[in-house]
Amino acid sequence: MAKDMMTAFELYQPADLGNALDLAKRFGEDGWMLAGGNDSLDWFKDRIKQPKAVIDLNGVAEMKGVREKGDGIEVGALTSLTEIANHPVIQKQYNLLAAAAGKVASPQIRNSGTIGGNVCQDTRCWYYRAGMDCYRAGGNTCYADTPEAMNREHCLFNADRCVAVSPSDTAPALIALDAQMVVVNGGGVEMIKAEDFFIGPDIDILKMTVLKEGDILTSVRIPGSWAGANFYFEKVADRNTWDFALVNVAAALKIKGGVIEDLRIACGGVECVPRRLTVVEDVVRGNKRDEEIANLAAGSASRGAVPLNQNHFKIPLMENLVKRAIREA
Repeated sequence: MAKDMMTAFELYQPADLGNALDLAKRFGEDGWMLAGGNDSLDWFKDRIKQPKAVIDLNGVAEMKGVREKGDGIEVGALTSLTEIANHPVIQKQYNLLAAAAGKVASPQIRNSGTIGGNVCQDTRCWYYRAGMDCYRAGGNTCYADTPEAMNREHCLFNADRCVAVSPSDTAPALIALDAQMVVVNGGGVEMIKAEDFFIGPDIDILKMTVLKEGDILTSVRIPGSWAGANFYFEKVADRNTWDFALVNVAAALKIKGGVIEDLRIACGGVECVPRRLTVVEDVVRGNKRDEEIANLAAGSASRGAVPLNQNHFKIPLMENLVKRAIREA
């Protein structure tokens, strides 16, 4: 049978969050939460994922839109990437997220793609996506970590059987903004820091986030503590449109009198999870922003990197992105 023919499934379209939670509990691992559908439909057409029920969340109005929340904002998980990139409050106060959302794929995909889907999408490793029995698929081999493998897009840090990376562009920005993910399940509401939301293969090789059966990511909360900071986002990909990042960087800096008083910086495309660069933060914090400190930051960013056969180029690429972030934010 042709691979682009989906297997049959039942489609449910809940009108509110309570109904969606009931369906999630009812179907468990046989259910699939659908947001924008850009990643999901690829899985279905390739017949790699074959859920018995698809729960389309797009009718849940409370999961859409941008709202003020305390001294910060709350972004519904079903808010489109285009709305986030163009939202005046986000552009003015949290431009880092607007810049990251505006770099995802193509305008057509940003129109339908959501921030919830962007952070929850699975890795793009072609061995895994092709249905091969790798570790992440429940097998006992990593096909990307062999002398003959095509692994130029894979990780530099903390590989543990799997060397695939998180493909999200918005995830590093959310980590730099110290965001919290709002997860709802039958037990209530759970707030999870963005940097703890993503998990590596050392914790669970079959998943990329902490979401469990019955969990729904409903929104993202961004505190006001980093509103109006100096921001920098840059994505390097083979093509400006469509492609996933080889490496991206997101940085938020608080600068006073030429001194970097505080900062948060994260990179994507270098680890199985978005990598927060705490070593860079420690090196830079409290120093004047100049070429010397930017060079020190760049050198510390790649400390501990273990490249694969075809991705050595990611080390100087990551260093240069970090250098530009410190120098130009």
